[in-house]
Amino acid sequence: MQAIDWLIIMGGPMNIYEHDKYPWLKSEKEYTRAAIDAGKTVIGICLGAQLIADVLGARVYPGAHKEIGWLPVELTKEAAHSDIFGFLPEQLTCFHWHGDTFDLPDGAVHLAKSEGCKNQAFIYYNRVIALQFHLESTSESVADIISHCQSEIVPGRFIQSLGIIEKDGNHFFDGIQSAMFGILDRLDGNRFSAGY
Repeated sequence: MQAIDWLIIMGGPMNIYEHDKYPWLKSEKEYTRAAIDAGKTVIGICLGAQLIADVLGARVYPGAHKEIGWLPVELTKEAAHSDIFGFLPEQLTCFHWHGDTFDLPDGAVHLAKSEGCKNQAFIYYNRVIALQFHLESTSESVADIISHCQSEIVPGRFIQSLGIIEKDGNHFFDGIQSAMFGILDRLDGNRFSAGY
């Protein structure tokens, strides 16, 4: 663990409980837990957020709704008072592509929610961040997800059509990338000021 300062865990089409199909999930969970225990800065996005929730003892399970497309998240009051998230607007339209969700781990601070998913983000000990949504998305990464997972775009309350996903992205990429860089900058500064 001495070789790293940060661990960033990205998304994927699998579920965190599919150990038979994806045996590497077990070692990924062990590594994630070790990084958290070692005091590292850890960020999980989508599947990565679910892995963090799992290793911190929270339940991960299929949500009531899948969320696919450009949908708003609402920041909590706790997020508004956070050194890391307080610069963000009360509502931010982000890219989503997930069906599972998680409960909040003990000791975690709830950061964001949406109409379709009450637990969209949390922070743990001010250095472990779980984001269910995608702030890192680019036009290229969204096109890649669509090319591999387009079959998941079916009628649903929180599933947008392919046309809307492709058209709306042009309005939101700058905002989510600015949010992502702002979080990373503040998290990096916080790591030093908090003594981690």
